[in-house]
Amino acid sequence: MDYPGTRLQVNGIAMHVVVVGQGEPVLLVHGFPDSHAVWRQQIPALVAAGYQVIAPDTRGCGDTEMPMNVADYHSDILVEDLRALLDALGIDKVKLVAHDWGAVQGWLFSLAHPERVERYIALSVGHPAAYGSGGLAQKLKGWYVLLFQLRGFAEWLLKAGNWWFFRWFTAFPEEFTQWRSVLERPGRLTAGINYYRANLGLILPQVWPKARVPVCGIYSSGDRYLTEEQMRNTARHVDGPFRYERIDGANHWLQLHAPEKLNPLLLDCLR
Repeated sequence: MDYPGTRLQVNGIAMHVVVVGQGEPVLLVHGFPDSHAVWRQQIPALVAAGYQVIAPDTRGCGDTEMPMNVADYHSDILVEDLRALLDALGIDKVKLVAHDWGAVQGWLFSLAHPERVERYIALSVGHPAAYGSGGLAQKLKGWYVLLFQLRGFAEWLLKAGNWWFFRWFTAFPEEFTQWRSVLERPGRLTAGINYYRANLGLILPQVWPKARVPVCGIYSSGDRYLTEEQMRNTARHVDGPFRYERIDGANHWLQLHAPEKLNPLLLDCLR
């Protein structure tokens, strides 16, 4: 189901955002290489359950404006994008659901602005302290973060041979047509990779505050990029209720690969 979007001026850029439904607001934040379309199996379920859904294309992604500098994708700016989006919509507090790079943004937003987050459902990516201290196993699973630092080469490699490397890397052929339709537009692939380039330090152990909002962490057993431990260990970094759930048999994009398992769980976590 395709929902019409609108464009809002948010933190100096024109952001494309889908707003649909009535009720308590739920903010959905996607990751790489996605747009708001990654939530297409969740939006109808959330609206039917009585929520208002806000699903933006984040900076440089989908149909949102695409700043050209790597520094424009620093985590501080991404957090400010989310705050400014809620302000533009006149929303004080949301239930936050986020995946992949969206989950990183969700964690940092929850740490910086806990008063704006009623509860947080993090998909795939745990607290930044748990991710950064994930040890060799997580570093090996995250090998591509270093590859993405090679400006120009990474883009060439991902697109070479009719996107062969990208298709091998994502291993989700059912979604390739959707990704390619966006990423083959000039500059869009680089914009997505700039999230990794502007925030390389996040892969290293750092001291982070504990989350002060209720958190539900959901991990999928078929995730090629993240360890289960970094999500389980998130419990140590949440100063409040923490619930861990694992979805077996789903790949990294659990929203699309196992919506029949994720959606009931998501609705339960939101309650």
